Amino acid sequence: MRYGVVLFTSDRGITPAQAARAAEAAGFDTFYVPEHTHIPVRRDAPHPRTGTQELPDVRYMRTLDPWVSLSMAAAVTSKIRLGTAVALPAEHDPITLAKTIASLDHLSGGRVVLGVGFGWNTDELSDHGVPARRRRTVVREYLEAIQALWSQDEAAYEGEFVTFGPSWAWPKPVQQPRIPIIVGAGGSDKAFAWIARSGDGWLTTPGETDLEAKVGRLRQAWHDAGRAGHPQVHVLAGKPDPGTLAHWQEIGVTDVAFGMPDRAEDEVVAYLGRLAGRVGLASVKVP
Repeated sequence: MRYGVVLFTSDRGITPAQAARAAEAAGFDTFYVPEHTHIPVRRDAPHPRTGTQELPDVRYMRTLDPWVSLSMAAAVTSKIRLGTAVALPAEHDPITLAKTIASLDHLSGGRVVLGVGFGWNTDELSDHGVPARRRRTVVREYLEAIQALWSQDEAAYEGEFVTFGPSWAWPKPVQQPRIPIIVGAGGSDKAFAWIARSGDGWLTTPGETDLEAKVGRLRQAWHDAGRAGHPQVHVLAGKPDPGTLAHWQEIGVTDVAFGMPDRAEDEVVAYLGRLAGRVGLASVKVP
């Protein structure tokens, strides 16, 4: 089971490059960042955690671009995987996004993990012209179109929301047959069926309960879809309880990600060292 950290990036505190460098030095496997292009002031969509229009964190309004953040992180690291938790592909042009992600995977030596979400903030999606009730279809088509550009010398795609004729697009990702696609969503049968069809794994929501049963249902959906092997399971965790971590490993969790503070660099480095010790990683001091 691999351990990673999530930085809720903002224009304050430690930078993504500093945080990723410190996480790699502490022995963590993956560095994740989130995405919001903007937050409409007036919203009808409730936040999943608060259940209201109230945001649980002001960083939602100050989030850095994930691909700029991860490119900065890639430039100062060599091993740590570079993930999104989560990116919102429906808010982008899929042809351009395919180029951006493939370029990052190429330049980082094949270290990208594409965590995607459908978007709880339907008001945000609406500003991008995405119909809220069709957002899962939009994401599926965009990912299929992106995969065509990643894998075909002359790529083409025809769908309801994206269509293009035979085209050349390089670089291709280092990782083949594709960059891993991890879907961030609540643990429902609908989500698991979507993952089995279009993804490579599941990223839990914060505080997800009854994981053992849900991992079992995900694996069943995976098997029913004729997929080989097992899906990846990335869990967003709170405190690193040894008993809980051991149980998660037994039930098939592949990755655990802990939140990290966005304070000054020295405070974050100290925190990562303590966290690494608690989960049994070989921490080293950042030069």
